[in-house]
Amino acid sequence: MTDPDEHVRRLAGESLAGDDPTGWFERLYAQAGAGEAVVPWDRGAPHALLVDWADRSDVRAAGRALVVGCGLGSDAEFVAGLGFDTVAFDVSASAVSASRERFPASEVSYVVADLLSPPEPWTGAFDLVVESLTVQSMPHSVRAAAIENVTRFVAPGGVLLVIAFGTDGADQVGQVGRAGPPWPLTCGDVESFGNDELHPVRVERIDNADQPGAFRWRAEFRRGDRRSR
Repeated sequence: MTDPDEHVRRLAGESLAGDDPTGWFERLYAQAGAGEAVVPWDRGAPHALLVDWADRSDVRAAGRALVVGCGLGSDAEFVAGLGFDTVAFDVSASAVSASRERFPASEVSYVVADLLSPPEPWTGAFDLVVESLTVQSMPHSVRAAAIENVTRFVAPGGVLLVIAFGTDGADQVGQVGRAGPPWPLTCGDVESFGNDELHPVRVERIDNADQPGAFRWRAEFRRGDRRSR
């Protein structure tokens, strides 16, 4: 069988060559559903850095949560298990369908949506937003737009959690000619999730024990609560 990471890069390269930065997701998940491919980032469990953050965080399990690029649903189910009324979306209809089949009794609302053109009612609507590994799957040409859209989901007083592979490189990250996805995020990329209203609480650089020299970002941001002013 073709190496799963190489297969993803081939699919992504074909989509990018056709000026379609997200079309390869549906192709991959459809192939995985047919038993013709493997989704390399799906481990059948929530991301360890999300679980660890929830154990350490003072975030209250109340209100609504949004999981960005939910894939096959493990992170979304974990967030819902914390007590949040959870919406999870993916640009791939096959991924959303597979999530519903994997968790038939789920209380998560799985939705097909595009991060680059999200539903307007989601603006400022979520008390917790989890962005894990989605932005890093997009090339530099759309990365700024993807980041801005993620930040817009956060409600006043809400929290944004960002998890991504990291790089110390400063230039050309995410360009079509660079091998990927993933196209890891720089420190500047992570900091750009913050703005005048969405402030960094903690930005962590965490070494990857399985890959010497590799690391991940875990960053928490909180939006000011206009209701208290």
